[in-house]
Amino acid sequence: MSPTRTNGLRIKSPDQLVAESGADLEGHGLRRTMGLFQLVCFGVGAIVGTGIFVGLSDSVAEAGPAVAVSYVLAAVTCIFTAFSFAELGGAIPVSGSSYSFAYASLGERTAFLVGWCLLLEYGVSVSAVAVGWSQYLNELLHSLTGWELPAALSAGPGEGGVVNLPAVVVILLAAVLLVRGIRESAGATAAMAVLKIGILLLFLAVAFTAFEDGNLTPFAGAGVSGITAGASLAFFSFIGFDAVTTAGEEVKNPRRNIPLAILICIGVVTLLYVAVALAAIGALGPDAVADKPAALSLVVNQVTDSTVGGGIIAFGAVVAIASVVLAVMYGQTRILMSMSRDGLMPRVFERVSPRTRTPVANTWIVAAVVAVPAAFSSLDVVVSLTTIGTLAIMVVVNVAVIALRRSAPDLRRTFRVPLHPVSPVLGVGFCLYLIWGTGWTTWLQFAVFLVVGAVVYALYGRGHSRLGRGPVSTGPVSTGAGTSREA
Repeated sequence: MSPTRTNGLRIKSPDQLVAESGADLEGHGLRRTMGLFQLVCFGVGAIVGTGIFVGLSDSVAEAGPAVAVSYVLAAVTCIFTAFSFAELGGAIPVSGSSYSFAYASLGERTAFLVGWCLLLEYGVSVSAVAVGWSQYLNELLHSLTGWELPAALSAGPGEGGVVNLPAVVVILLAAVLLVRGIRESAGATAAMAVLKIGILLLFLAVAFTAFEDGNLTPFAGAGVSGITAGASLAFFSFIGFDAVTTAGEEVKNPRRNIPLAILICIGVVTLLYVAVALAAIGALGPDAVADKPAALSLVVNQVTDSTVGGGIIAFGAVVAIASVVLAVMYGQTRILMSMSRDGLMPRVFERVSPRTRTPVANTWIVAAVVAVPAAFSSLDVVVSLTTIGTLAIMVVVNVAVIALRRSAPDLRRTFRVPLHPVSPVLGVGFCLYLIWGTGWTTWLQFAVFLVVGAVVYALYGRGHSRLGRGPVSTGPVSTGAGTSREA
């Protein structure tokens, strides 16, 4: 297949993406070991973590008792986008996720900027999650032994410490597991996902025994603006379901299992988040939960008048957040591998070890990079930037569904977005609404971030692009799409 040029943009067809990745066979040297159950656990592992164990208190501070509505609003945004991810994940089952979807529909420049945003999303998520893990580790140590790590070793300089050592440790442990192989990583993630769902169900059983209707009034004291602000923060809790599509080359029967796993994950997580929010506020009231570290442990401790229950919740949080670090780091490495395979990132990121069948150098580079901000920063400044970047990616994915329905109508789709094109248009609308709620300072930061990404593409990506260098040889595939082109 050889690319053609129209208007200076480059589009790589679904055929070529699938062929180059080997996604209908063994993906680019990777090994297919994940079934549907493991993939669902992987998705839950990527989503359920700091967003509920740590981030709940921040969302409550904005929305009050109406935080449950904020979670629903964030979930609705994700559901419409999840439909789009499910369609594209089943049609283009490669490791590149939304980066590859954009490449196949909107061109290389847009794809690079999507990848640029993904690197921010995954990188900051790993670092922020690792910082949250450190907080709950101290809570667990205090519950079990009455002792905590000194502040100098458990917080960065901005939080009154020197270095957040536990955050670095959990990142390095995740890297070790990822390097060993996807079978070991998937098994560990599945075990941790089952455990943390069990812990959250235990929390619900305890918290609802102290539920009082009066704690939910006034329900929306901060008004619609408070609900929207809470939804923007709550949206960070749902970041991770797109990581399911990054496993496209290591999943058995990806065209069936990827769409199913995405939809199951969103449904399970939404029910959990809304129930936990209502239970926590109903038990103690919004003021007792807002801006409190380790809020769920606090709720259980006060309801049971004991530190034992809070210790169990803290243990669940330690496990839950560790699984998020593992799953999101996995997604980060696979995005980099796909971009490297296209020539848009250095080749070191695409190399797969013949022994472990994993991108070893890629994994250790990612671990080293994300460990630095985890060790020395609270990352509060860039969380909003990460949120707006993720929302922008979701806008692109929804648009990509519409574009590919027109440019590749015969593409093999194992799942189709219902009510097309209304559903993806609604997805775009909800994402733009939440982007509006992030505020003009975040818009300005994001604009600068995109300009930097465009400069990096102009100086490195465009010149190193393998698609731009001429004919690319690919093997036979059966997606039913058209040939590669530049448009």
